Amino acid sequence: MARRDELTGQGPVAGNHVSHAHNKAKRRFEVNIQKKRFFIPEEDRWVTLKVSAKTIKTINKKGISAVLKDARAKGINV
Repeated sequence: MARRDELTGQGPVAGNHVSHAHNKAKRRFEVNIQKKRFFIPEEDRWVTLKVSAKTIKTINKKGISAVLKDARAKGINV
C-alpha cells in the first residue's frame, strides 16, 4: 500500500541522515498519512480518504467541497 495522499498525490521524498561527523546515509521522509471520513453535504454521503495532515488542515480551512472540486479539476477520481 503506497503512502500517498489521495487528494494531492504527495508522497515520500528521499534525503540523508547526517551524523555529527557529517557522514551521510540515505533515508526517506514519509508523509503523515491519516485515514479520515468526510461528509459531503452536496452528495449526501460519507467518503473515506487517506490524506496527509496538511491536507486535513486545508480541508478545514476551505471546506471538503472546494478541495474535492480542485482535485477533480486536476483529474483525480474521488
